[in-house]
Amino acid sequence: MDLGGINPVILIATLMASAVPILLAALGETVVERAGVLNLGVEGMMVVGALGGFVIAVETGSPMLGFIGGAVAGALLSLVFAALTQVFLANQVATGLALTLFGLGLSSLGGQGYNGIKPPPTGQLLPDALADLPVVGPILFGHDWMVYFSLVMVAVLWWVLKATRIGLIIRAVGESHEAAHALGYKVNRIRLMCIAFGGAMAGIGGAYLSLVRVPPWVDGITAGAGWIALAIVVFASWKPWRVLIGAYLFGGITVLQLNLQVAGSVIPVEYLSMAPYLITIIVLVIMSAGRKSNGAPASLGQNFHASR
Repeated sequence: MDLGGINPVILIATLMASAVPILLAALGETVVERAGVLNLGVEGMMVVGALGGFVIAVETGSPMLGFIGGAVAGALLSLVFAALTQVFLANQVATGLALTLFGLGLSSLGGQGYNGIKPPPTGQLLPDALADLPVVGPILFGHDWMVYFSLVMVAVLWWVLKATRIGLIIRAVGESHEAAHALGYKVNRIRLMCIAFGGAMAGIGGAYLSLVRVPPWVDGITAGAGWIALAIVVFASWKPWRVLIGAYLFGGITVLQLNLQVAGSVIPVEYLSMAPYLITIIVLVIMSAGRKSNGAPASLGQNFHASR
């Protein structure tokens, strides 16, 4: 049944796939910020992951190796941020912004020669017989494996942060790095591992864009997805399950405006098109205005040095 020329089943199935890059990047940034680090370089890590995943998938013919390559590329770039902020104590906000600019330039340079080339198809995970079931088929069974991977990561990160010793340590470092250091925890080492994990997740999200969502390769393929992921982390109050809701909300807005455009709606699609970015600006303003009132980690954005 279509509503105004839009099939709601296809709409839901499409938004689940379109939300994957933002969801993965936001989950990684959630872990980073729960450890007390504010990395505004998500966009840069995503676009570098998109390039790394695309190049490796095209050259090897393996989408799986492409996603691994995207994770490695994002993690390597995040380690540059980690070295500057955790070792040399550079300002986290300025370093994150520089990381994004560097990543965008690097992807633009490295993507030369790949314009118009299509990567190998990722493919559907489950049999067509399940995907062809009425209503539930496209929504539950008609996706590639990365959609299910993103949902599994939501559950895993929720459990790790809430119910494990590792999660407790990460949260302790984010709330009071000095108290965590006094208890014998290696604050910088813990933060470095969280930063690398966040970079890998952003890289996988970027690789999903270039391998599944927006093939073939185009310059600036992320189109602000990293900034939306940052906003979703704050919108979700640093909780993985709420990150899922936020990612699906933003993904739904994006898909809806595309469907309205195709359906020839009289509503100007520009309004819906700008909505995710407008909300991003509002959330980032809230983040900078008052972190303690919205449940942010108390040490978020603060560098730590053991000799202080």
